[in-house]
Amino acid sequence: MTSIAKPPVRHPGLQRNALGFTVRDYEGAMSTLCAGCGHDSVTAALVQSFWELSLPPHRAAKMSGIGCSSKTTAYFMKQSHGFNSVHGRMPSVTSGASAANRDLTYIGISGDGDSLSIGLGQLSHAIRRNVRMLYVIDNNGVYGLTKGQFSASADVGSTSKKGEANMQQPIDPVLLALTLGATFVARSFSGDKAQLVPILKAGLSHNGLALIDVISPCVTFNDHEGSTKSYKFTRDHEVEISAADFVPLRREITAPETESDVSVVAMHDGSTVRFRKTANGYDATNREQAYAHVRACQLRHEVATGLLFIDESGQDMHAMAKTTTQPLVDVPFADLCPGNAALQALMAQYR
Repeated sequence: MTSIAKPPVRHPGLQRNALGFTVRDYEGAMSTLCAGCGHDSVTAALVQSFWELSLPPHRAAKMSGIGCSSKTTAYFMKQSHGFNSVHGRMPSVTSGASAANRDLTYIGISGDGDSLSIGLGQLSHAIRRNVRMLYVIDNNGVYGLTKGQFSASADVGSTSKKGEANMQQPIDPVLLALTLGATFVARSFSGDKAQLVPILKAGLSHNGLALIDVISPCVTFNDHEGSTKSYKFTRDHEVEISAADFVPLRREITAPETESDVSVVAMHDGSTVRFRKTANGYDATNREQAYAHVRACQLRHEVATGLLFIDESGQDMHAMAKTTTQPLVDVPFADLCPGNAALQALMAQYR
């Protein structure tokens, strides 16, 4: 509940990282999301990743737009900077913040509604600029804050809470990112912390935009038979949306331990979702192979997960724009604004 503060209790035996911080030091406020929401599992994975990398919280900036996913920036690293932008505008706001202070670590948290609908152009140009940031899409296929309407990632045949089927083709952020030339593309499942944490750590270390699509089921509006973004289908097939006046407490859904490339995860309603990890020998530096792999998984009704593509030779926004190594936030005001005389002299060169 929002009225209950998270108690600052720390066990004296908690392990500390290179900065002397415990995992608790990377936590934030109490979550107000529905019990069992996949977004909270993503938050836990982020907390673990920051702690393992010994990332200084005060040198990070958490950016978000609008949606259930965008609320989660309050739930980790409470000592960090942050900005909650308007719907779909997180990528451009982050681009501006990075232009002013390139020395911060930027974490953008968005949703499929926030990034693939109103923010699609923003996402595309952030990829094109290769802004150095971790870009996490909590993908559940619905607009959770406005009672479960289809988002742009909803698959054909998915049913709404009223039983209506979605007839529009979905936008796959992974295929989109590969097509637009993204230098780091990955996908995971909110319930597979063993896979998600290493991917997040790799994304945080990448010199450029690291896009990670996380299938994060909505337990209230999209965890039923007929939905393809449910806890079940993210491991096997379809699940359905149903109206709910009461959301019962649920146990967190996690991925089972298996040696197989395919992991079948059971949802709360008994349905299943099939996740396929990249096999040994998979070349994550081959963009065409990555695209073909994701499409092949789609045709088998599987969700491709893991680090799908990475280009470590790519230049980020600052390298391409040849910006100064000194962050603009550290430049004296007199140099940033030299006055009208300097402006007129500059304009005279173009008259």
